[in-house]
Amino acid sequence: MSAVTHTHSLIRTPLRLPATSPTDSHTDMSKLLLLLLWTWTSLALVRVPLKRMRSIRSQLRADGVLEEFLKDHRPEMFNRRYAQCFPLGTPSLRLGRSSEKIYNFMDAQYYGEISLGSPAQNFSVVFDTGSSDLWVPSTYCVSQACASHRRFKAFQSTSFHHDGRTFGIHYGSGHLLGVMARETLKIGSLTTLNQEFGESVYEPGSAFVNSKFDGVLGMAYPALTEILGNPVFDNMMVQNVVEEQIFSFFLSRYSGTPEGELLLGGKDEELYSRPINWLPVTAKGYWQIKMESVVVQGAMTLCPRGCQAIVDTGTSLIAGPTADIINLHQLIGATPTNIGEFLINCARMSSLPHVTFVLGGTEYTLTAERYVRKEMLGDREFCLSGFQAVDIVSPEGPMWILGDVFLTEFYSIFDRGQDRVGFAFAKHPT
Repeated sequence: MSAVTHTHSLIRTPLRLPATSPTDSHTDMSKLLLLLLWTWTSLALVRVPLKRMRSIRSQLRADGVLEEFLKDHRPEMFNRRYAQCFPLGTPSLRLGRSSEKIYNFMDAQYYGEISLGSPAQNFSVVFDTGSSDLWVPSTYCVSQACASHRRFKAFQSTSFHHDGRTFGIHYGSGHLLGVMARETLKIGSLTTLNQEFGESVYEPGSAFVNSKFDGVLGMAYPALTEILGNPVFDNMMVQNVVEEQIFSFFLSRYSGTPEGELLLGGKDEELYSRPINWLPVTAKGYWQIKMESVVVQGAMTLCPRGCQAIVDTGTSLIAGPTADIINLHQLIGATPTNIGEFLINCARMSSLPHVTFVLGGTEYTLTAERYVRKEMLGDREFCLSGFQAVDIVSPEGPMWILGDVFLTEFYSIFDRGQDRVGFAFAKHPT
């Protein structure tokens, strides 16, 4: 945890000093200094370095078992549980088995470190704006996936509180099952007391065996919680340990240093170019905003009458309605594979159109270099589309998901105090 830094910001508060006698001045000044010191240290900006690692999908591909894995795990089962955008049973919802609440971490790439307990036990987690729960593997987990990850040992912690309740998070291949607890959570020098979290005792399927992360820390609104506790950032706000009710993400384009950063309690002006474009949250579950349109350079306009978009750091791709994504893939010459991916001829990259997302009147343009993913299989490079088809029809209109393909290019700011999302152009090293 030493790589996580704690940044203080000067808080200027007008202070009026009462008239004092010389004998009182030393005492009063001491009190004032203590007050200023408390103000300085009680509110924090905490930087969490994010590591960019190979996703589960890429690891399975490199091991030559991706196709076999996907035969046993239907592709649509890796759609996240976006059913909770609106009440269950809504007839227009189409997500395969719409009654299931499903996460997708097959393509998650960015992870950071947290610790739980006293003394601290470290875990690598996905900081996920598309969910709200915190869970890590338990030492009592019996699944194969847990054996290859760090596991929480409750009996070693003096601050552990057993909750007594159980929980289940639905996945396409089964349920992640566990028990609930409360514990001291540390992220860098920031401490949150009595944080509700889940200890998983059973993790379904074999996907998590290949994951580089131990667990997940959800950063969406409380409406999405399945563990029935306060999300981490909500507890930070209640306990008044962050300077502002804001967190922000910078995701690097490349592996190396720095690979990315989560800033808790504010935003870093060194990592983006002004201005910030603020967009109000339209539904307090996901970080959901309105999108005016998606324009494919010189060819077509998708979402012409406006639609909704979920800003999601826990998924790698950009997802949209099937009809729109099919048209887009046809236009850029992407060909489907038998495992649900779309291949693009790497030699055609320079001739592919730009794709522009219009949000709050501002255009956010991705070139092919940004929306095409390059991967290696042995010594062979191949190119994959960064777009994925997922049908989600909400009362507010068609739904898109802006994942890391989008968020890598733009600094993202999540403001719980004013229920809004901000975007600015990220400053990437040249």
